Amino acid sequence: MPDRHAAPPRPLTLAALALAVCATSPSAPLIAFAAAPGLALAFWRNAIGASVIAPVAVVRRRAELRELVPTGARASEGRYCALAGLALSAHFASWVPSAQLTTVAASTALFATQPVWQGLIARWQGRRLPPATWLGIGIAVTGAVLVTGADVGVSGRAVTGDLLAAGGAVAGAVYTALGERVRAAVSTTSYTTICYGVCALVLLVVCLAGGVPTTGFEPAAWLAILGLAAGPQLLGHSMFNYALQRISATTVSVVMLLEVPGAALLAWVWLDQVPRPAVLPGLVLVLAGVATVILRGPRTGARVPPPD
Repeated sequence: MPDRHAAPPRPLTLAALALAVCATSPSAPLIAFAAAPGLALAFWRNAIGASVIAPVAVVRRRAELRELVPTGARASEGRYCALAGLALSAHFASWVPSAQLTTVAASTALFATQPVWQGLIARWQGRRLPPATWLGIGIAVTGAVLVTGADVGVSGRAVTGDLLAAGGAVAGAVYTALGERVRAAVSTTSYTTICYGVCALVLLVVCLAGGVPTTGFEPAAWLAILGLAAGPQLLGHSMFNYALQRISATTVSVVMLLEVPGAALLAWVWLDQVPRPAVLPGLVLVLAGVATVILRGPRTGARVPPPD
């Protein structure tokens, strides 16, 4: 994998990241609001996302999709797309239920540890991250903890939710690392089609095996599902996947922390979960950490991007 120390991200990449952060911020509040099982919510947001993107992929990337199937010329890349979908299903199967078992603040705070795991994965891959990157990760994670209060619960239900949220952060780091590898040669459209499709299929099997209902919800829950699919999934995850071709997985994971203050503020407005007084200084630290990583951390090296 090429070294990623080039010029700062292009304006289009920064715009994609900004859109992704805005789109993913309502995720935890919508999950907490929806009166539906977390696994069902995760299944539907991916199934709808794959259903929307798949026709576009078939029309625009039919030749590439044929190459990515198990018998195609680029089967190995197709397998990595599928592995990313499997990691994404593990992320959703862990983190989505956590937002219903513990508070949005605790769930989001533990999710904020993803950049740490991302950095460790990069180190395991043999890449030495610049000291500025680790500094930025530390500053941003500290800010995220301040924003949410890191109110890790003591009840059995809350502890289960906290553990699931931490597991979701690890799975999210694996998913992002796999996405970084795949996006070196596969278009955003083909990658997201396979990834979301595999994720939805795995989650459907889990729901059926576990007796988790996937239908029969109230209209408000279906509205939340549509909101999750349209915002966090189609705009949020897809824009992050787009950016992965141009900046490193570690940088993307740190930028994702901007979702934390957004989720905390939306939870205050929608769910009456009052944020702590440390929200403002925490937000400043998150912004400072993100800026440090973007300006001084790892980025893409010179390579020809695949068509999007």
